[in-house]
Amino acid sequence: MPTPRSPRSTAAPQRRPRPSPGRTPRRPAPPARRRKPRWGLRVVTTLSVVVLASAGIGHAVMTSLDADIARVDPFKDMKNRPQSGHGMNVLLVGTDGREKISRQERRKYRLGGAPCHCTDTIMIVHISGDRERASVVSLPRDSYAVTPAHVDRTTGKRHGGHPIKLNAAYAEGGPQLTVRTVESMTKVKIDHYLEVDFTSFMRTVDVVGGVQVCTAAPLRDSYTGLDLPAGRHTLAGGQALQYVRARHLDGASDLGRMKRQQRFMAALVERITSSGILLNPMKFRDVTRAVLGSVRADKGFGTHEMLDLGRAMRNFSPSSSEFTTVPIGQMEFAAKGVGSTLKWDAVKAERLFHALREDQPLSVHKARGAARIVSVAPQQIRVQVENGTRTPGLGRRVDAALASTGFRTTRAPVDAAAHDVKRTIVAYDPRWDRSAKSLATALPGSELRPVNGLGATLKVIAGTDFDRVRKVRAEDPGQGEVGVVRGDEVACAEGP
Repeated sequence: MPTPRSPRSTAAPQRRPRPSPGRTPRRPAPPARRRKPRWGLRVVTTLSVVVLASAGIGHAVMTSLDADIARVDPFKDMKNRPQSGHGMNVLLVGTDGREKISRQERRKYRLGGAPCHCTDTIMIVHISGDRERASVVSLPRDSYAVTPAHVDRTTGKRHGGHPIKLNAAYAEGGPQLTVRTVESMTKVKIDHYLEVDFTSFMRTVDVVGGVQVCTAAPLRDSYTGLDLPAGRHTLAGGQALQYVRARHLDGASDLGRMKRQQRFMAALVERITSSGILLNPMKFRDVTRAVLGSVRADKGFGTHEMLDLGRAMRNFSPSSSEFTTVPIGQMEFAAKGVGSTLKWDAVKAERLFHALREDQPLSVHKARGAARIVSVAPQQIRVQVENGTRTPGLGRRVDAALASTGFRTTRAPVDAAAHDVKRTIVAYDPRWDRSAKSLATALPGSELRPVNGLGATLKVIAGTDFDRVRKVRAEDPGQGEVGVVRGDEVACAEGP
């Protein structure tokens, strides 16, 4: 008998099969439940990646967010581009746009004056092909560059290739000339372009509830108004902007600023991935809207790209990110008609960009025997060595090896209370955790062991596994070998 049709149903009537005599009718299987897609957001250490994925938000919502993105075509009529590699390369530029910031905030955060319409920040964000690693390479804005031939977007005049500072490419030829100049210098093909201004930066930091940073020394910059005493601070949007813009804190100028930007990016990654924002669709929506309101992106970066990348990046975390700056060969390179610029070290820079093209971790391309980068210089770390084994002279050997690497040892090693220590131990007061991590980096395989009240002198208890002391040095962006720092190494973890 035909099944009665529901008054509300729009489906065609269906017939139930009659059961065979003597057999219990089989219950129809329940309809298969569709699993709701759960998009994981993992951030690449900067504002651009906040817009990359959705956490539990439906396709319709994502489409509406997509509509908020202002579009630009940075790849129009581009020819003779570098060959595509594995993974994805995003050129992230931060401009000095401030049109949507109130006059009161401009005065408070020292944002007066007309913007130069230059790129304040330039970074290549590389997402590995397996979506398990992100590499962020800062390109100094004062880098010496030679533009390809182009048409000036303001005057319409055609220019041949000529020397400029890298950040001036945007003012002269917009996103297109910026992409062309970066590709020409790095031979890395840019897949997507994202442009963030001061407004979206401030709003993003505010909507995530602020970002924590640490500083071992006071930071004061009269130009931006930044005034932070030593210690931990949770920065809201305006203060965060002062922090990443400050250039007049020390002699490092723009290179020092990029170092702080990398630290801030790592702290932002940590904040977003550990605060529950990813599990709260409405909070995630607020974050994305804060960014997208002032973002410009290429036409190919849309809803599907956000969702696909989000699915692939479920396992991304701060520890799988790495940050570096292009090595500088000459700090004050005088270019005629341009002024003082930064000239890249051609050999070391090529090693770095080769790693991006080959989709390899940047740290693989450090020179053999190069020192590991640590956050505290060994010359600032005082160490007492103890021999935790029955091997005569081991304490003196460890002490001498640490001293030759630059650590301030007591030069008076002693025997430990226990003589059966198998794994070398780095004991430390939790207030000096950054120093402890730097010391542990020099002792491969060692165990970090916090001891409350131990004080400023760290203790190394040598075990039977001791093999060698690895060379380490403090961060020095732009100098020497390629200094690669992981995201979890530059996140907030300061001691006194």
